[in-house]
Amino acid sequence: MTTADAPIRRRRPDWAGRNYSLLTASAVVTGLGSHGALIAAAFAVLETGGDGGDVGLVAAARTLPLVVFLLIGGAIADRLPRHRVMVAANALNCVSQGVFAVLVLAGDPQLWQMMLLTALGGTGQAFFSPAAEGMLMSSVSGEQASRAFAVFRMAMQGATVGGAALGGAMVAAIGPGWVLAADAAAFAAAGALRAFLDVSHIAPRTPGGGLLADLREGWREFSGRPWLWGIVVQFSIANAVVAAADAVYGPLVARDHLGGAGPWGLALGFFGAGTVAGALLMTRWKPRRLLLWGTLGVFPLALPSAALAVPTSAGVLCAVMFLTGVTVEVFGVSWMTALHQEIPEDKLSRVSAYDWFGSVAMVPLATALAGPAESAFGRSHALWGCAALVVVVTAAVLCVPDVRNLRRRSKPVARSAAVDSADAERPVGGLG
Repeated sequence: MTTADAPIRRRRPDWAGRNYSLLTASAVVTGLGSHGALIAAAFAVLETGGDGGDVGLVAAARTLPLVVFLLIGGAIADRLPRHRVMVAANALNCVSQGVFAVLVLAGDPQLWQMMLLTALGGTGQAFFSPAAEGMLMSSVSGEQASRAFAVFRMAMQGATVGGAALGGAMVAAIGPGWVLAADAAAFAAAGALRAFLDVSHIAPRTPGGGLLADLREGWREFSGRPWLWGIVVQFSIANAVVAAADAVYGPLVARDHLGGAGPWGLALGFFGAGTVAGALLMTRWKPRRLLLWGTLGVFPLALPSAALAVPTSAGVLCAVMFLTGVTVEVFGVSWMTALHQEIPEDKLSRVSAYDWFGSVAMVPLATALAGPAESAFGRSHALWGCAALVVVVTAAVLCVPDVRNLRRRSKPVARSAAVDSADAERPVGGLG
């Protein structure tokens, strides 16, 4: 048989369909821009004469509307075509970051302006995240779902490596304004890609009794699963203290002890490299007790705060960030796999919204209080407190039996809104 007669080999596996490929490519694009923009926003505040409290206020301004609008965003994403919600959110992020960039490049942006624009960005994220998570989970199926999530996260976190390192270097070399402009362009490009997503395979959704009824239905799905709400409560605290450490204390420690934005961006890049390595590990390793091993991987999340509290050298901090990235990604893939196999497709965005809501609800308070906490207790003591809280809440969630016992299924639970409600609210299967 000649080469011309040979069958054409598939260049991608069966689980990497069109939607999955578009979602992965667009996540890489926005990841490259957004992680550099986080560093740029912090140093834009510092370059205008702001202090740690001002950095915390800008960070809180982004997260507060995220908390306010997440549940609405989840309900809307389960009603409307999810890709349209994603594109609209990307457009809002593009405009807000573009205006932020213009103000910074023009010189002397006001604190209230930076807070307003980051708040618009948080609003876009509130509508985008539940839609994106639901869209991703509906784009994969079968026994290879865990591998698909691991590859997706590996690509997304790979963008973190480039975005954080390049963003920190660009802030140091040409200033934060151009990094913010690049982020705006990334949102525009990603929105264009997401406009081509196909939702024809998703059954039309009946609106039901209205937005509040949809939210109540999502709440029943969420609150009836101890493993789900237990881990969300855990991360409501863990994410808050980690956000305070990364968004407020990290740039300050970098400025005072590490040499500025470059080393801090490099440390964040090492965290991203660790997540890539962790995702690569999870393409091969499929722990049967999903959430037990995932939760054990959260304990090292306390290490970066401890390293900043010392403070260690930039090299040690990078090593700590890498290790943390590896273990946290074990949790990330396990968590997505658990949601995919246990939550009905028609409720994915609403459940994701409750997940996101609980996970970020305390972040605005933590970032806003980071400056006052530094003044009251000292930066080092505040960072040690962040590390201790991560350890305590992670140990506490292991007391939930479902967290220790939830097992991987060979196939997801096939349930939908049409299934009998008693079956839909049955306790999690696959235990024991």
